[in-house]
Amino acid sequence: MLPGARALRAAGLLRPPGAAPRTGAARRARCGPGPWPAWRGFALPAGPDLRHFLKAAAAGQPGPSPELPPEPGSTPEAPKVYLETYGCQMNVSDTEIVWAILQKNGYARTKELGEADVVLLVTCSVREKAEQAIWNRLQHLKALKARRPQARAPLRVGILGCMAERLKEEILHREKLVDVVAGPDAYRDLPRLLAVAESGQQAANVLLSLDETYADILPVQTSAGGTTAFVSIMRGCDNMCSYCIVPFTRGRERSRPIASILQEVRMLSDQGVKEVTLLGQNVNSFRDLSEVQFQSVAAPGLSRGFSTVYKAKAGGLRFSHLLDQVSRIDPEMRIRFTSPHPKDFPDEAGVLQLIQERHNICKQLHLPAQSGSTRILEAMRRGYTREAYLELVHHVRDSIPGVSLSSDFIAGFCGETEEDHLQTVSLLREVRYNVGFLFAYSMRQKTRAHHRLQDDVPADVKKRRLEQLIATFREEAVRANAALVGQAQLVLVEGPSKRSALELCGRNDGNIKVIFPNAELEDAAEPGAPGRAQPGDYVMVKVTSASSQTLRGVPLCRTTLSRAAASH
Repeated sequence: MLPGARALRAAGLLRPPGAAPRTGAARRARCGPGPWPAWRGFALPAGPDLRHFLKAAAAGQPGPSPELPPEPGSTPEAPKVYLETYGCQMNVSDTEIVWAILQKNGYARTKELGEADVVLLVTCSVREKAEQAIWNRLQHLKALKARRPQARAPLRVGILGCMAERLKEEILHREKLVDVVAGPDAYRDLPRLLAVAESGQQAANVLLSLDETYADILPVQTSAGGTTAFVSIMRGCDNMCSYCIVPFTRGRERSRPIASILQEVRMLSDQGVKEVTLLGQNVNSFRDLSEVQFQSVAAPGLSRGFSTVYKAKAGGLRFSHLLDQVSRIDPEMRIRFTSPHPKDFPDEAGVLQLIQERHNICKQLHLPAQSGSTRILEAMRRGYTREAYLELVHHVRDSIPGVSLSSDFIAGFCGETEEDHLQTVSLLREVRYNVGFLFAYSMRQKTRAHHRLQDDVPADVKKRRLEQLIATFREEAVRANAALVGQAQLVLVEGPSKRSALELCGRNDGNIKVIFPNAELEDAAEPGAPGRAQPGDYVMVKVTSASSQTLRGVPLCRTTLSRAAASH
């Protein structure tokens, strides 16, 4: 029998085993006269929940007696949760899922760390530096716990996401600081884990799932009134690149049903969001298997000259179908997606054609290369050569004139020679990316590289090579962006510039930051009605200067996405 059952029975709120249900007359006789609610039965006084019993059990006390209902107009204060997000855009999306779950379970959100009853860190594990940032933050939270007034309930600290999945044991045992550990597939379990932690025990769930996509949970946007949003369309990855920890922290690849994605995008459109980015570790291998009639569809081919470590997957609705449907929802909403894998752009696929045809699908592609050396690409298990990658780049630029390209690069991977490094430098020069993400290699446990390869490039050499890659990227990005000087660019306004309240900041179709003066502007749709641009407005800006990361210009007019497309 649960603690407190005797007290419940004494109060008449729990019947003995085998007792017949009371009739309506018997209930009324015991509980007094009405008025009664219109629904069948009646409202019981608030009884103890799981948290009360766990607290009592931890203290070695009998269960609590039932509490009387609160006085009219008074409600118990909801526990406050403080969320911090580290790492990639997928973690931003995960934070919104976590908040949706906790909000539904009676938690309140606070932006003040000192007010929090629960602190949850949504973590990244892709590089050692990302994990070290979390360990440093935990030391700060340890001091915060120690200073907590005794009159308040103890502060509970949770580690969520990829680092939780990778380092569960170490997190739980290192200084006994963390109360809750939850992997990327365990967010639904957070209310139970936090209830266990409230009793003074540590709680963890890092089970990976083959089917969890949180499809039925509509994320709560963490930036109220924001103009942009991320929508997770799939989870996990099957590519098994030798350097990458993601398959071990986020599990196998699985896709959300298209219907749930479309529902979320419609909701965002209704909220006034003007740009949505479809997120996944490998978005263009999206495969919705929820509709039976599409489960026997043949698997698409790979890009010419590309291969994969897994067998072709037949069946399901593919990314081109999803992209087509999402782009039809709101002609005034920009659509982006990241990250695709270069192998999944076969010549016959409709994705490149859709980008070229639809005015609200951004003419921008992320094509992560990782290295310019065929030998290193083979060691990374990327499934392509330098030549195949360059052929794909040319095909993309032929299919989508004026496309903006971005990429990822790793400096100092296992066995990388100076010649391999220089081939990456030359690839940066040949392709001339608009945006780049470059990092020194950080070996991760569990990966194939950890088991099969030697992290044999010295740290100082990695640092030097990374600096050269960054310098080369910036030189070429300046040239790529300088080609836009004198052109009119459609900019989605995000808000004031960080450096000056007299300037506005936004991004063009190619996802490049654009800064321009905050001035009175004519509206292309309503001449003679000048006004200042607001976040979420589209503004036509003539570019006057360019750097490797930013464009500057003068605003011409306020307009709409559809009107700007028609005028071009």
